[in-house]
Amino acid sequence: MSMSSNKSRLAGLTKELLLKWADTKESWQDAKSVEFERQYIAELAADVDSATAVIDQLDKVLAKLKNDCE
Repeated sequence: MSMSSNKSRLAGLTKELLLKWADTKESWQDAKSVEFERQYIAELAADVDSATAVIDQLDKVLAKLKNDCE
């Protein structure tokens, strides 16, 4: 699997999770749901954003390495 396909898969799965979380929030509306969202969902979304940026950088480095070795 290429770096860009891994990035796309990670982004797609995260989007799916966030949609499911939005559905869950419709029936779970208390202090614990707010805490859960802040502690896990928001942090996960931020970490995935960071990871996708790193994947872009790695993809560039790997492309340069491949180019340099040819």
